[in-house]
Amino acid sequence: MKINQIISVVFCSLLFACTSAPKASITNTSNSEVKDSSQSEIVKLSKEQLTNAAIEIGSVQKTSMHKVLKVSGLIDVPPTNIVSVSVPMGGYLKKSELIPGTLVKKGAVLAVLEDPAYIELQQDYLTAKSKLEYVESDFNRQKLLNETKAVSDKVFQLAKHDFESQKVLVKSLSEKLKLIGLIPSNLNENNISRAISLYAPISGYITKVNVNMGKYVSPTDVIFEIIDPSDLHLRLIVFENDASNLKVGNKVSFFTNNKESQKYSAKIIVITPNINEERATEVHCHMQEGIKNLYPGTFANAEIELDNAIVNALPENSVIKWENKPHVFVKLTKDSFKLVPVEIGVSTNGLVEIKTDLGKQEIVTKNAYTLLMKLKSSSGE
Repeated sequence: MKINQIISVVFCSLLFACTSAPKASITNTSNSEVKDSSQSEIVKLSKEQLTNAAIEIGSVQKTSMHKVLKVSGLIDVPPTNIVSVSVPMGGYLKKSELIPGTLVKKGAVLAVLEDPAYIELQQDYLTAKSKLEYVESDFNRQKLLNETKAVSDKVFQLAKHDFESQKVLVKSLSEKLKLIGLIPSNLNENNISRAISLYAPISGYITKVNVNMGKYVSPTDVIFEIIDPSDLHLRLIVFENDASNLKVGNKVSFFTNNKESQKYSAKIIVITPNINEERATEVHCHMQEGIKNLYPGTFANAEIELDNAIVNALPENSVIKWENKPHVFVKLTKDSFKLVPVEIGVSTNGLVEIKTDLGKQEIVTKNAYTLLMKLKSSSGE
């Protein structure tokens, strides 16, 4: 019995020893890998190497830099170049040959409409005009009689009232005729028409046709829409964080998706002083003269040149490429340096914008590639 117990204890001791050893080995290996990984981005130089490297140290500085803001938007036209055409008095469409895309000149006939109301308006005008001649003669006669006291002031005042009222009526009917395109001075009993013509108020392209032959249109109906593309502009969307950096006159470079290689120029003319519910504002830009083959509604990508933007910057020699990403060397001690990834922005006048917050750390600003070569050699590359 004792022999069996002794054998069992020995067996368990051997089993525990066998299972424990690999765990210790794994733990040691893992610690070694962590240590190697943490040290792989650090370069340590000897006193002689530090002297030969001629490294210079600096820090991130605030500077005024020409910065580019990338935004998107649409090709657009100002409101004065978009006209919705309607008829002041309702009528039935008798004639129109327009389709979307048709080019029309200012003053061209867009459509012909008919309605009995047009006849009645002309009739009322001619009748009122005829009566005006009579009341004007009566007024002049009563005026002379009143001056000689042949008639009372009351009779004269009544004649004057009728004359003034009739003048107002003729004038109002005259303006109504002008609204529907008829010239009152040319109207007489021999040329009363049941039809009127609708004329183009501007030159441009027909973009919408909302009627068909024989349809009745009311004054509130938009029959046609005309766009004049001669004054195209660029409408951009800029988010609130960037809007404060904009100003009127900033230069803009833009392109459309269907021809990315073709760059166009514009400049900011209006910045909407309001942030909408999408936390953005609209910026309107005037295009340079001579731009053709662009259509309203076309999507565009743009770059806005921001003047004198205050950014964090370092000398361009501070930034090196490591695994196709920008990095800088941060000084840890007098003879050791750590490779740190950074995000960069625009470059100008030998400086590069640093978007990563490096605080007040000391940065290698000269001969950083010397440290990179030392790092590669130390890692066995």
